Amino acid sequence: MKLTFLGTGTSVGVPQIGCHCRVCTSSDPRDKRLRCSALVEQGDTNLLIDCGPDFREQMLRIGFEKPLDAVLITHEHYDHVGGIDDLRPFSYLHNLPLYADEYAITHLRQRLPYCLVVNRYPGVPQLTAEVVEPHETIHVGTLDVVPLRVIHGKLPILGFRIGPLGYITDMTTMPDEDFELLKGIKLLVVNALRHEPHPTHQTVAQAIEFSQRLGADLPTYLIHMSHHLGLHAEEEARLPENIRLAYDGLELHIEE
Repeated sequence: MKLTFLGTGTSVGVPQIGCHCRVCTSSDPRDKRLRCSALVEQGDTNLLIDCGPDFREQMLRIGFEKPLDAVLITHEHYDHVGGIDDLRPFSYLHNLPLYADEYAITHLRQRLPYCLVVNRYPGVPQLTAEVVEPHETIHVGTLDVVPLRVIHGKLPILGFRIGPLGYITDMTTMPDEDFELLKGIKLLVVNALRHEPHPTHQTVAQAIEFSQRLGADLPTYLIHMSHHLGLHAEEEARLPENIRLAYDGLELHIEE
């Protein structure tokens, strides 16, 4: 299984418009963070996780031209769904399913009715909205996906276990029963906004603690990072050996 980080930044991206801090003016490409999204590939199956407002740029950056089999949506916040209209090139030949919980699907229908109605006019994305429930396995090509309940401040959203991969973004807490479903993964991707506490996102310390609960040496990559986190090179040097900062364009291969 191949995992590509398309974006690893928070809702405003990095650099933040109008900011001249050390991170926003850094020349290290790892400090340039588009909004969070990832691509999972296994054999002929291609799965997109979230589709934010940088989606078009992200696809052009990696030169991705293969079909998409499905899109997993963690929640309906704009930084995770603002690029859905740009799915047009990936839905010309077949309807592309969007998997999300009922709350997210309801809000997407309200915001994008021209994409998610029965009688669509030519040229719009050909999408089907598929409501999923936590713990009910989704079969997408060669991949089995288990949606997990995640709490984002007070909002229930989704995380996903995709075979040996756990992908969690915008989390503050997770119910114990969902945590149990992550046991045995070989790679964890989890959000770490900054060092200071935040009402709707984990800190770096909380992300480390979450990873260590699953396994002391579990390979873990942090995402959804703001400019307040600090410079990539400096911050990564302070982390435990098995925990790294993800960066846009990073590719990882996960053994089944």
